[in-house]
Amino acid sequence: MKMEKIIGQFQILDLLKSILILAAAYVISTILLQFTGVENNSSLIFVLAVLIISRVTDGYLWGIISSVVSACCVNFFFMYPYHKFNFTISGYPVALISMVAVAIITCTMTSLIKRQAIEASRRERATKELYQKNIQLADERAAIALEAEKEKMRSNLLRAISHDLRTPLTTIIGSTSLILEDGDHMSPEETRKLLSNIKEDSEWLIGMVENLLSITHFQPGETKLKTQPEMVEEVIADAVIKTKKRFPDVNIHLELPQELIIARMDSMLIKQVIINLLENAIRHSGDREHISVTTYAKGSYAIIEVSDRGKGLSANPDWNEKLTADASKGFGIGLPVCESIVKAHHGFFESLDRPGGGAIFRFGLPL
Repeated sequence: MKMEKIIGQFQILDLLKSILILAAAYVISTILLQFTGVENNSSLIFVLAVLIISRVTDGYLWGIISSVVSACCVNFFFMYPYHKFNFTISGYPVALISMVAVAIITCTMTSLIKRQAIEASRRERATKELYQKNIQLADERAAIALEAEKEKMRSNLLRAISHDLRTPLTTIIGSTSLILEDGDHMSPEETRKLLSNIKEDSEWLIGMVENLLSITHFQPGETKLKTQPEMVEEVIADAVIKTKKRFPDVNIHLELPQELIIARMDSMLIKQVIINLLENAIRHSGDREHISVTTYAKGSYAIIEVSDRGKGLSANPDWNEKLTADASKGFGIGLPVCESIVKAHHGFFESLDRPGGGAIFRFGLPL
């Protein structure tokens, strides 16, 4: 009922528009007739009125009705004999039929163009809505992917923590229990060796906690890195010095270029990446004599490599796919986030077997 009422209001409005426009055409034609006598342009004026009516009203009806009314008005008011209908004078029927035809064709074309414009506007709105929905869906997919990545990182960290923290804690508990139970029967050398092992494992636990603290503020996709230009050589040197404090008996070789390399980075995070790679090489490669850190510029990247001559990656076929911690193989806690940290710097991270044996972990930072 409400819709029928609205449609009725629109029809009344279209009727009033048609009447007003035809009345205006009549007034203009009357004024022109006073100046031109029998010759006037009333037919053209009424055709223009029909065109306007077709433009401002809805559908074909009012334009067609107005074209017939206009023909009658021209014949009655503006053709000889005036104020009488006369279709018998030679040429009048053809003129009237032609006028009605022109008016109807004009009305039809105008209505069709208007409908096409309305349809084009509707399609444009539909396209915009579809585009906005696609953007919304893309954002939702990106949010889901980000959440999945964060969940994967949390799982990797938990797996690594369960192994890498349990092992040194077990060793510490075993050593202290042995000293407490049999300390009186042990030689000073044996006691000193056990205490040395406890100290080494305790230092490892401290390093693990520092590692965790350094990455707790890093959330991929959320954290805005505080990057600034840094000398790559200095960051590497700091990482090597920190690692050597924990593993003083390990040889770490540095291969630095003659020219300085400067890259934008969060130095604390990149330093932690290097430390993680070094510690994994020390603890799991089986090589403590030929571990090296190499840096060089290639293209638009500053490249940093940590390599060893140990077991290599071939014994771990899933490494290149996971780049993550595996509790059964004992990889360190830092590796699950190394790739994410580097990619947050818009860099790349990769691992491969070293020619001649061993492994290479390589990452690049934009210069």
